[in-house]
Amino acid sequence: MQNLTDFPANATSNRNLSVIVKVCVVIPFFCVFLCCIAVMLHIFASHRQFLDTSRYILFAYMLVNDALQVTTSVLLFLLVMARVEFALVYCIPLLFVSTATFQNTPLILATMSLERYVAIFYPLQRPATWRSDRIWIIILSLWSVSCVFPIIDFNIGERDPAVDVLSTPLLCKTAVVNPSPVQTLFKAAVSVLFFAVVAVVILFTYVRILLETRKLRQDTASVSKAMYTVLLHGFQLLLCMLAFTHPITETLTVLNADWPPEDLAFFNYFCFVLIPRFLSPLIYGFRDQSLRGHIQKSFFCCTKEVKPLS
Repeated sequence: MQNLTDFPANATSNRNLSVIVKVCVVIPFFCVFLCCIAVMLHIFASHRQFLDTSRYILFAYMLVNDALQVTTSVLLFLLVMARVEFALVYCIPLLFVSTATFQNTPLILATMSLERYVAIFYPLQRPATWRSDRIWIIILSLWSVSCVFPIIDFNIGERDPAVDVLSTPLLCKTAVVNPSPVQTLFKAAVSVLFFAVVAVVILFTYVRILLETRKLRQDTASVSKAMYTVLLHGFQLLLCMLAFTHPITETLTVLNADWPPEDLAFFNYFCFVLIPRFLSPLIYGFRDQSLRGHIQKSFFCCTKEVKPLS
């Protein structure tokens, strides 16, 4: 007969194996993502013409934002997987950067849509803030909006008086730092608000661009290109908004499936946070003809430099 004391050991062994598998899945994705981001940022830094165009400046800003978001989220993921506990004074800055950059991405997508709208409808009378030398004003505004909601989020709800901000060790998770129901409701409301505003902005701007293209240019090539742009940005919006829906999908999955909480959290994190963040900049980068040519040259040069030893 098997000794009852073996069951805790087996459970620990299974959990360790699960942690190793999850880490081995996340780390390669993270490394490939950072490599692609580094290549595209190097292209922007090496070619002045990209930095003279508002659209490319916004895209470079989105790359930096996504790199920060993925880096902080993967770091938090590894700390939770390793069960590392530390004080709130070190945890809250990580959560703040992760949350602010997480909410910043859809705002950047909406801003890029508005930039295309302004460029097409007001080519000779473009507002000063949309010029490449003034686009930093819009970028600072996006950061300000993105930082407001995390600040409110971390200040609402009740905190455990036994937890000392400077010394009490805790797992660095939002659900642990502030498990208040008020906070959950606030997050859901913010997610719905972001989804609605960004969806309306992107759909409005690109439908207007599509209608204007059909009115001014009747050739099939231009209309097809405009329709492809609408579908592409709609897909980017879908990828981005998947991350905002993960609290809802997590609740529905808990109600309808018997999954361990840790596996469910990893599934939502990998499918609704990491993969959309990985795909969205790559889709935009490889879709743009100018960027695609430089990206292909960069990877081709890298493969030529790395030669097998004879």
